[in-house]
Amino acid sequence: MSTLTEKFASFLTGSGRIATIDAAKAAPPPSPLAPIDLTDHTQVAAVMDLAARIGDILLSSGTSNSDTKAQIHAVTSAYGLHYCHVDITMNTITIFTTIGQNRKTPVNVFRVVRKMTMDFSKLSEVDRLIRSIQAGATPPEVAERILDELAAAPAQYGTWTSIMGWGLMGGAVAVMLGGGWLVAATAFGTSSLIMAMNTWLGRKQLPTFFQNVFGGIVATLPAAVIYSLAAELGVRITPSQIIASGIIVLLAGLTLVQSLQDGITGAPVTASARFFETMLFTGAIVAGVGIGISLTAMMGISLPPLETSPPPNFTSSSVRVFSGAVAAAGFAIACFAEWSSVVISALTALAGSAFYYFALLPFGVGPVVAASVAAVVIGLAGGLLARRFLIPPLITAIAGITPFLPGLAVYRGMYASMHEQMLVGFTNIALALAIACGLAAGVVLGEWVARRLRRPPTLNLYRYFRQSRRLTFQQIDRRKRKIPRS
Repeated sequence: MSTLTEKFASFLTGSGRIATIDAAKAAPPPSPLAPIDLTDHTQVAAVMDLAARIGDILLSSGTSNSDTKAQIHAVTSAYGLHYCHVDITMNTITIFTTIGQNRKTPVNVFRVVRKMTMDFSKLSEVDRLIRSIQAGATPPEVAERILDELAAAPAQYGTWTSIMGWGLMGGAVAVMLGGGWLVAATAFGTSSLIMAMNTWLGRKQLPTFFQNVFGGIVATLPAAVIYSLAAELGVRITPSQIIASGIIVLLAGLTLVQSLQDGITGAPVTASARFFETMLFTGAIVAGVGIGISLTAMMGISLPPLETSPPPNFTSSSVRVFSGAVAAAGFAIACFAEWSSVVISALTALAGSAFYYFALLPFGVGPVVAASVAAVVIGLAGGLLARRFLIPPLITAIAGITPFLPGLAVYRGMYASMHEQMLVGFTNIALALAIACGLAAGVVLGEWVARRLRRPPTLNLYRYFRQSRRLTFQQIDRRKRKIPRS
C-alpha cells in the first residue's frame, strides 16, 4: 500500500519537478561570476527594469503580491543582483538597490501595471522565461528581446475562439444548474454575446464598471425573450438558469482570489483595494441585472417568480461533474491558455466537482462549507497537477473554481429585492458573498498545501549579502579615519 501511495504521489508531483514560484521562494545559489557589472549604474538599472517588466506580466495576470515579489527577486538574483528591495502596491512596482563600495549610489526602477488582463498564454511564456533565467541559460539582453517579442506577439489564438470559450463555459454552467439542451444553447449564445460586446466596449476604452452593467442587462433580456417564446410554444424552461450562467461568466474575470491571497500573505493595502474593486464590479453586475429585470417588465414579459429555496435539480450528478470540467476548460480557453493548461484545468475542476457532488452534497453539507471544501480540493489537486506538468498553478486555481461561482444566488437576491422581498434578497446576496469568499480562501489553502508537499529545500537568504549593502555611520567614520575593518 505504501508503495502505491508513493508512486501516486510521485506521479502528481513529478520527479524533481517544482513550480517556478517554489524555486523562486527557495533562495537560489549565489552566482560565482556576476553576468553584469554591479558597479555600472546602467547595467544594474537595465536588470531591474527587466525584472519589473516580468513582474508587470505576472501581476496583470492575477499573481499575488508575494509571489510576484519572489519571482522578481529570483530574476535579479540570477543576474548577480542579490540585494534589492521590491515593493508592490496595487498596480505599482518599485525596485530599489544601491551600488558601489566606497560611495553608495541608489538605483530605483518604478513601473505601473496599466491594465489587468486574463491572458494565460503570456503568463505561461513568462513562467518558462523565469525558469530559463534561473537556470543561467538566458543572458539579460536575450531576456529583454524575448519580452519585446512577447509584448508584440498576438494571443495564443483568435478573439472569436476566446469568445466561444466563454460561450462553452456559460452553456456548461447552465447544465450544472439543471438546464436542458435549450437552456444550455441559450446560455451559450447569451454568454458569447456578453463577452463579444464587452470585448468591443473594451477596445473603445469603456470602463469595466459600465461593461459589467451592460453585461448584466444582456444576461437578463435574452433569457426573458426565450422564456416568453417557449411559453407560447408550450415548452417549459427556467430563465434563472440562463441568467445565472451569464452572471457567472461575468464574475469569472474578477480578481477575488488575488485579493484574498494578498490579504492572507501580508499585503493588506493591495488586498483591500482589490477587494473593493471586486465588490464594485460585482455591484455593477447586480445593477445590470436589475435594469434588465425592469426592462423585461416594460416589454410586457414577466419572469416567473422564484421560490424561497432553489428548486430541485434532477440532472444526474455525473452530468454535473462533467459539466464542471467543461466549464473550467471553457474558461481556460477564454483566457487564451495553452491547450495543456486547458486539459489540466478541466481535470482540476473534475476533481473538485466530483468531491462536491459525490462526497459533500449527499451528506447534507451546506453550500458555503461545501464550496469552501471543494475549493481546497481544487487548490490541492490543481497545485499538484500544475507542478507535475510545469504550468503556473494560478491557472488551475482560478479556472477550477469558476463552475462554483454563485451566479444563481446573485440573481435570486436581485430579483427578490426588486419584488419587495428584502429579507430574501439580502440573504441571497450575503450567501453569494460568503460562497465567493469561501471559494477564494479554500483554493488559496489548497495551493498552500500543494506547495508544502512539493517544497524545495530552502537555502540561506543572503544575510551577508544584505549586510554588505548596508552603509552605517560607523563605516563612514572608519573610512574617513582610514581605519581597517576588524
